[in-house]
Amino acid sequence: MKRFAVIGCGFWSQYQIAAWKEVGGVELVAVYNRTKSRAQAIADRFGIPKVYDTVEELLDNEKLDFVDIITDVDTHEKFTLLAAGKGVPVICQKPMAPSLEAAERMVSGCKKAGVPFYIHENWRWQLPIRALKQKLDEGIIGKPFRARITYSNSFPVFDNQPFLAELEQFILTDIGVHVLDVARFLFGEAETLYCQIAKVHKNIKGEDVATLSMKMKSGMHLTVELSYASKVEHDRFPETFIHVEGEQGSIELAPDYWLRTTTREATVAKRINIPYYPWVDSRYEVVHTSIVEANRNLLAALNNEGPAETTGKDNLKTLKLVFAAYESAKRNAVVEIK
Repeated sequence: MKRFAVIGCGFWSQYQIAAWKEVGGVELVAVYNRTKSRAQAIADRFGIPKVYDTVEELLDNEKLDFVDIITDVDTHEKFTLLAAGKGVPVICQKPMAPSLEAAERMVSGCKKAGVPFYIHENWRWQLPIRALKQKLDEGIIGKPFRARITYSNSFPVFDNQPFLAELEQFILTDIGVHVLDVARFLFGEAETLYCQIAKVHKNIKGEDVATLSMKMKSGMHLTVELSYASKVEHDRFPETFIHVEGEQGSIELAPDYWLRTTTREATVAKRINIPYYPWVDSRYEVVHTSIVEANRNLLAALNNEGPAETTGKDNLKTLKLVFAAYESAKRNAVVEIK
């Protein structure tokens, strides 16, 4: 049984904690929040024995096998390095850091301390995306040469997370981190990237639309479309639509989790069922259920039962794409990914 603490009791913590309870094999012994009353509310709801309003005190007083950091991005480096300094393995919410330099310090700091460092990146664990990956690996459509990943909807994301409207960099650091991780998961690493961004909502600071064109090291072409300003027919927040063309056919992850595989012989369609958990917000169904599988993978790594897919070192490659996208948009130029 692994003992752990949650650092941060904001919007996502309730789902992260519920997902840990679903996985089992862990004991949540303490929570931290800078506003102690919020931490107490989470503790009361989930039966957590200890509550803290300073991370230092929590780390000094508790014997932990890991921490799960679910705070705002500007605190990730500080809390990660504090835990690493105590020899405590770290799981950190995405995005890892507000800059590539901070992320590199986090990775190197944990390596120097000799503690595992993982990023809680759940998007790739959505069952429809895993099913598409399986079809790709089976080789049914041959070698992919072109693909498109679309995350475009008009969901009022700022209503339940108003802080997002205050971010100077928004959609690429928020949903873009998820989708670019999926891109790497499905298609490998990028060679070059070109990006354009736009702000459609007038009452926000950052961009809410981004369009990226990438040439992958495999030679395939990939387009990524991101938007929280798109009023479209299939307005299916928070679904990700994916279309892959290969030498022998195509695969499409379509609205309502339909996976369609097309070859010269036929089109075969299958709807991917999403498991039900009573704590899931139905609006976030496919996202919240993926937290369970992400946690399961990270716990297996902590138990030395298998590798973690989303280590800090690996996630650095995703962050490089995010900040390369901002650089490309600023310069209106193609950026080489090194």
